[in-house]
Order: sequence, then C-alpha cells, then structure tokens
Amino acid sequence: MANLAQAKKRNKQNETQRERSRARKSMLKTQTRALLDSIHDGDLDKAKAHFVALSKKLDQVAAKGTLHKKTVARRKSRLAKRINAAAAAKA
Repeated sequence: MANLAQAKKRNKQNETQRERSRARKSMLKTQTRALLDSIHDGDLDKAKAHFVALSKKLDQVAAKGTLHKKTVARRKSRLAKRINAAAAAKA
C-alpha cells in the first residue's frame, strides 16, 4: 500500500484510467461485433455504415492512448478487407 500522498493519488488516477480504458475497449468490441454480424448477414450497406462509425471511434481511442495507433490501423485495415471481400463475393 502506498504511504506517500503522491503515490496514493497516482494509484487512484491509475484505477480511474484503467476503468476508462476497459470501457473504451468494451465499446469497440461491441461495435466490431455489430459490424461483423452485418457482414455475416450480407447487409453491406449497414456494414459500411458500421465501419465508418467504428473507424471514427478507433481513431479517438488511439488519440487517447488506450490503443496504439498502429494497432488501430491494422484493425481498420482488416475490417475493410473483410467488407471488400464480402462485396466481391456478393457481386
């Protein structure tokens, strides 16, 4: 347990930040699942709308430092690849 006031404050800040990061990651997983479900169902218009919204959220999470910017770029790339593959298969 921390003894110094500064260390106590830092522990409290770390806990708050950890909760925020968990909430952000959970939100991303939920939106990603919705995107993948719409791809699986074959609703590409809905999938593209989900992708635009998810891309914005991913960029915001990267700006906050919850995820690294290259991790976000990789996720966006893989999701776009899935959407394009589904569109090609449908056509």
